[in-house]
Formats: sequence, C-alpha cells, structure tokens
Amino acid sequence: MSTASLPPVAPEVLAEAVEQLTARLRKKLDATVAECAGRAAEGPDGTVEVRFGEDTLVILRPGASGAVTGPEQAVCTCLLAPRCLHRAAVLGAAPIADGDVLPPAGPPSPEPPVSGPVAAGPVAAGAVAESRPEAPGVPEAPEAPGVREASEVPGTSPSPAQVDAGAALWRAAAEALAAGVTAGGTVVQAELLRAAHTARLAGLPRAEAAALAVVRGLRTAREQGREQRLSDLTAAFRELLAGAVLLASGTAGAAAGPGRRAYEQGGALRVLGLCREPVLSATGYGGVTTHLLGPGGVFHILSDVRPGGLARAKGAGTASVALGGGVLDHAGLARGGLLIAGATVSADGRLGAGRDVRATPVRGADWSEEPVAALFARPVREAVTAVLDAAEPRGGAAPLLGCDVEVLGAAGDHLAVRVLGGGPVVRLCVAHPHPELPHTANLRRIGGFPGLALRVLGRPDPERAATLRPLAVGPVPGAAHSLRLPEEWRGRADLGYDRLQGDHFPRPAPDAAPDGVAGAPVQAGPDPLADAPLWRVRRLLETGVAGGRRAVAEAARGADRAALPVPLRRAGLTVAADLAEALAAEADRRPRDSFGRLKDASSDAYARAWLASAVHLHAAERSLVTASWS
Repeated sequence: MSTASLPPVAPEVLAEAVEQLTARLRKKLDATVAECAGRAAEGPDGTVEVRFGEDTLVILRPGASGAVTGPEQAVCTCLLAPRCLHRAAVLGAAPIADGDVLPPAGPPSPEPPVSGPVAAGPVAAGAVAESRPEAPGVPEAPEAPGVREASEVPGTSPSPAQVDAGAALWRAAAEALAAGVTAGGTVVQAELLRAAHTARLAGLPRAEAAALAVVRGLRTAREQGREQRLSDLTAAFRELLAGAVLLASGTAGAAAGPGRRAYEQGGALRVLGLCREPVLSATGYGGVTTHLLGPGGVFHILSDVRPGGLARAKGAGTASVALGGGVLDHAGLARGGLLIAGATVSADGRLGAGRDVRATPVRGADWSEEPVAALFARPVREAVTAVLDAAEPRGGAAPLLGCDVEVLGAAGDHLAVRVLGGGPVVRLCVAHPHPELPHTANLRRIGGFPGLALRVLGRPDPERAATLRPLAVGPVPGAAHSLRLPEEWRGRADLGYDRLQGDHFPRPAPDAAPDGVAGAPVQAGPDPLADAPLWRVRRLLETGVAGGRRAVAEAARGADRAALPVPLRRAGLTVAADLAEALAAEADRRPRDSFGRLKDASSDAYARAWLASAVHLHAAERSLVTASWS
C-alpha cells in the first residue's frame, strides 16, 4: 500500500510535530519521509499504520472528517514519542488537509467583509508602459494582480491579529523562496503550514489557501516522477508574497471571512444554460460543471464533482442536477433553464443546493436569442479584457468569452481561426486534453473544414497570446457555411460531451481534406508574448523558485552579465531590466560581520526584490496577452 492511503493531516499538526524535533533529527527528516513510501497499511477500526522496524509503529486515527486534526490522533510506539522522527515523518508524508474538512477556526474578524473593485497597486494590471519611480529600489508593498485578500478601502484596516498573520506568512514565504525547491523540504514546509494556520485563526482564508498552494507545489516538485510546472509554483509564490506584504504593512482593509464558501440568499433567480464541461482532477476527482447566465449578464455555475476520476467525469454529464429536487439533468440544464426560488449564491457565482431551494424548469435560450446573443456581439478586445480582469481575483463563475470566427486550419497544437468582422487571428486550443474526452477529436474534425463559420464559447488562456480554449460551439446565424446541428441540441455542441459527426458539417470545400480530416497546416499568427524578451525575466524568476537564492546568484555570475538586461532595455522594458538586475544583485549579496567573516543574508530584501520583478512581469505579460486580441 502506498502513501496515498495516508489520511490528510491538518497543517498545524504537522507544524507542531516538526517544531518538537531537535536540530539533529530535523536534518534526517526528509530522508525519513521518503522512506515512508509504501509502508502504510490499514489497521483496525479505520486506523492507518506505518511500521519502522520491528518495535516502532506509527498509528494515525483520522476523525469523522477523514483527516487527522489533532496531535492525539497520531501516536508512535518508540521511546521518544511524541517528539520522535517517525511520527513527524509519517505526518510529513501525508497529504495536507483542505480547509473544508477542518474544524471551524473560531469567530471571524470584527471588521466586515469588503467587496468591490480593488485599487491598482504600483504596477497596474494591463499597464506595460515603462515608468520609473522617483527613487530606484524595491517597492514597499507591491500588489500582484490576482491577490484580493486585502482591499484598499478608506476607513478600514486589518486587525492586529491579521497584521501579525501577514507578517508570519511573509517571513515563512521569504525563507521558502530563498530555499527553493531543492532545499524546500519538510522543515521549510512546516514553517509555511504554521503560518497558514495562523492566517486561518485570524480569519484570512484566502491567505491560508495561498500558503497551502505553495506547500503542495513544493511537495509536487520534489517528488520523483511527477510533473510540476515551475510557472504554476512561481505564480503561487507571487500571490502568497503579495498578499502577505499587504497584510503585514497594515495599509489595506482585510477582506476577512469564513473559511468555507459563504452562500447568501439570492431570492428568485432565473438562469439560462450555456454549456457544460467535464471536470477531471489529478487527485482522482471527476464530475461536471454547467455554466449558466443570470439576470444582468451575471455568470453562475452548478458543479457536481466527486471522487471517481474519468468515469465520473464522463457519466456526470447526464447526471441529475442536485438542485431543487433534481428536476433536470446537466445535459438538459445546459440547453434549458431554471427558475429558482430561495436561491443561494456564493460570492463567486456558485449556486448552492440548500434545503429550502426550489427549482422549476423553464425554456432555455438559443445562442442566437437574447440575452445569450449579447455574449457574441461584444467587441472581442473589450470582451477579453473584461473576462481576464474578472477571472483574476479567484476561481468560480469566471465569465466566458463568446465570438464568431472563421476556421483557417490546423497550426501545430491548435486551430487557427479569424474573428469575423476583421478581428484578430486566434488560436483554439483543447480545453481538456485527456484522450478519453472528445475535445481533441472535435477540434481535429473542425480543422478539416477551412472556411467554416463557427460561434465559439470558451475560456481565454491568460498565459498565451490570443488563445481561446473552447467549451462549446454552434452555428453562426445567417452564415451559409456553418454547422448544422440536431434540433435537440438547441444550437450548441458541448465539446467535452457531444461528438461532432460528418453530417453536422456543410459539404467540404473543394480544397479541404476528405471526411473532415485536418489538411495542411496553416501559418500561425504572431505571438508578441513569445517574441518579447520578457522570457529572460521569467526564466530568472523560475530559476529562483527551483534552486533558491543561490541559483539566482549563480545565474547572475555568468560570463555575459549583460545577457539579461541589455535585450530588455533594447525593447524599451527598462523597468523590467532594472528590477531583474536588482534581484540578481540582492541574490549575490554576501554580507560580512565586523571581523570580515561571511554571514547569512536576510531573506527579506531578496524576497522583496523577487516579488517586485514577479509583479511587474505578470502585469507586462497580461498586457501583451490582451493586446494580442486586437
């Protein structure tokens, strides 16, 4: 049995176990954690046992939630217990419990939750124009786009407990960043988990979630045979550090709230189905999310995700909707609508299935009918800017982008299409690449019909220029060369569930490949993001995440020190060059004491330099992505 059978462990339980170890035992902790692989076995009464030799046994007794939430639920039979290496190693090998399975953290902060737009920080999202501050250096509290734990609202400020929690998060995150993946073992992770628990007690659930995301990213990157995108871990560090520095500075109002998603009464609500998409996670969960449109063009989602993996994701598309008595299945809801009485809606647009919720099926709307048709009438540059800005703060019911396009053909790993009406060339990439899901096959078939007019609803990719990941397609009203879908599909095909067939397409053009097979590749459009020298900054930041402070210093000591800043300045990105040089210089700073001996440099200034460069890079790349839709 593998360590996957170990129950989730609350962050504070692991942090406390590591804190109890001596310095000598901490040096052995990572090696002992690795030895836990394959040792877990089911014990009596739902316990999990891990044996070390003949006389040492670690026993985990998860509670009703299935997680180990208290130190008394993890015991060891050795003489040093509970301050022993075996107990800490087993807890370190177990997955980190989510906030949803942990006991309540106590009353929230006395300050009321803050809602509304967030003021732009020193580096505003979408503003790539280079402007030099009055004095060079690292900004005191840069705000990264996407960090929305705190909002600058006059008359409000974080509580003392929240300021202390932000400071603890900053210290732990700065040390973890300086260590990098190579040295970010269990001891470093435990410090982050202790800070995450402090944030939870202070009523800062999003700060806690940011810290846990970094811990999970470090674990994934350190495990052999598992893929980890350094860009994802870099973004997680950026969001954690930016949120922590805002809280620690005490200059922003705290958007404190309960750790679990809060649903509020929405009264009567009429929603129209847009499409459905399969959900498949790397942790074995599967299901479906149905996207809905509410009054005023507000997006809502209704999800049904449970353990079950691929089979669950494929079958959930026709499962009954767990809302108001299950009057529809997800396939019917995606093409129909609901009139909901006593609706409960979370802040991110998720619909709740409360006990008093009642739902009545109503007629849906074709994509050619209002109010849905308005999604495809908006200018694409304006629409993508609004979608990317709305998707920044958090997940949930992020707006989808709709546009009418003409298929040009296959171009590498995507389809090239042109937005009708003189719009840009856009890349259509697969939303879910799993071969058992029909996304890839559907896009491949669409690519065999160049000149096809297509109405597309999907999610813009914030990391690639002019890239849309389509969830559903339909015919363009009035177009002669467009899709011909069955009447029961109500003018749209869900690419993750419906399979497009030959009779759904018009007769192929004379130069098209037979039977809808993709023809010769077309030339991909320009990619301003890939062509910009900002990739040098991104590589430097990711080098720091992978190898820590020392790796950044070594990269800056190369033979050609001008290789980083000179191309940036030639492209007019002078602030990016200055921030990258400041980061490299701070990484290579080697302070000495009064006797000339080297001493460890503080991680604080290095973390601030890294964060300033990361925030600027994120804003610059986002601006280039938005401009690529022009």
